[in-house]
Amino acid sequence: MRSRERYELIFVDATVPGTEDVVVVHRTDSSGPGGHPVYADDSGIVRAEISDRDEVRMIASGGQQVHAAAVSARPVS
Repeated sequence: MRSRERYELIFVDATVPGTEDVVVVHRTDSSGPGGHPVYADDSGIVRAEISDRDEVRMIASGGQQVHAAAVSARPVS
C-alpha cells in the first residue's frame, strides 16, 4: 500500500480540555526506526514517523525537544 503524502498531526493538551494544535506534515524521503515514512512540516522542526495504520512516533529534530504525549494523525486528501 502506498503511503499518503500529507497528514495533519493533532496535539492534544490534556490539562486544557478541548484544546488541540494541528500541524500539517508532508512525506519526506526518509524512513524512521520502525521502517515507516517520516513526515515533516515546512520548517523541518516537527518530524514524525507514521505507520500504515496511522500510528505516530514523534522524532526529535534537536536537543531538549519534548513532545506531547497525545498525538494523532489525520490523513489530508
